[in-house]
Amino acid sequence: MHKIVLWLLLGWFCMIAITSGSIFSENLGMADMVLEGGSTGNVPFPHHKHQNALNNNCQNCHYIFPQEKGVIAKLKQENTLKKKSVMNSCQACHRDLASQGKASGPTKCKACHSI
Repeated sequence: MHKIVLWLLLGWFCMIAITSGSIFSENLGMADMVLEGGSTGNVPFPHHKHQNALNNNCQNCHYIFPQEKGVIAKLKQENTLKKKSVMNSCQACHRDLASQGKASGPTKCKACHSI
């Protein structure tokens, strides 16, 4: 009897995994967004691409700001997020990956500030 229940549970688990695409990782938030980039220009941000590259470890970026829509602009307006702190974090990560010989994002101003 226990074997039957275990097989049924395993089958149910596999069916959910197949139909949902993945039950262990999920991209949250918008797939792509535009970040306000000051006088240099706005920054197109491929959010899901970053989530996938970071294995959905949201805290790699979200240690700076909470996961909520419009929070960067809100924190800047409240003077609780230092100017360029998000950009500096992005650049540091991109440079670190590049120094390890891994695929990374751009590190030059106009490569990101393109809108």
